[in-house]
Amino acid sequence: MRNPRGLLAISGYLTGRHAPAASQSITSHHSLFFARALQILAQPEPVRLQKLAAPDSGILELRLERPEVKNAINWDVMGRLRSAIQKIQADATAKVVLVASSVPGAFCAGADLKERRLMSSSEVGEYAGSLRSTFSSFEALPIPTIAVIEGAALGGGLELALSCDLRICGENAELGLPETGLAIIPGAGGTQRLPRIVGVSRAKELIFTGRRCDAAEAVRMGLANYCVPAGEAYQKALDIAREITQKGPLGIRMAKKAINQGMEVSGMPSALAVEGECYDQLLHTQDRLEALAAFAEKRKPVYTGK
Repeated sequence: MRNPRGLLAISGYLTGRHAPAASQSITSHHSLFFARALQILAQPEPVRLQKLAAPDSGILELRLERPEVKNAINWDVMGRLRSAIQKIQADATAKVVLVASSVPGAFCAGADLKERRLMSSSEVGEYAGSLRSTFSSFEALPIPTIAVIEGAALGGGLELALSCDLRICGENAELGLPETGLAIIPGAGGTQRLPRIVGVSRAKELIFTGRRCDAAEAVRMGLANYCVPAGEAYQKALDIAREITQKGPLGIRMAKKAINQGMEVSGMPSALAVEGECYDQLLHTQDRLEALAAFAEKRKPVYTGK
């Protein structure tokens, strides 16, 4: 994005010259351009990734900031999500990711239907496939991810939350997959992740009817981990993230891998074999030896991720 001075210079400002007095229309045009430039500059990035400072080092925050459409996901947002995922993957210091919204009353309203109306059928299919791939990449992150849900998490918004490991809801949260009401199905993982979380029968009910549930019901069915007073979901998620960062980072990564891969194989013997492979990878780490030494010395362990 151009800086403000650059935008002003383009429109004829800050050049050391005045606009031609003979043309009022040119002056009006410049004024309009200037106003629009300021409006563009004032808009926040729709996806923002930042690291929290000490003492919360290792916690990353991924925020959705598209208030005009309640964080609806368009092609631009999807691309920015993919870029953020790549940055998280490349960050060896990352331990936990919080996915939150800066928009009051909305986690994510789902796909941007205004943009979708302009797409051809093939373009809609491409969009759904790309979003499915994006959420799969997010789900595959080796570190824990926590969705902070205040307000509406609908359609693709809920599918984003389903790709997280944990979901923390404010009591004002509203969750649902309304796609069948638009004569389609959840196409970014909802038909597969929801039954794995809440069970097949419950998932079929929610998807067939497209009904929405509140945070309390979400906790009862296992869709959410916690329901807290409205406005307190972020603090609860941060508290959980802080607990996670105190544990051995390699152990956390292997625990996530063992659970995720074990759930996908057929039969308990195969699942236990996955667990054994993950356990074996931790036997010769410095962190495991540090944990034993700290226990013997009655002190807090200092993990290095090695």
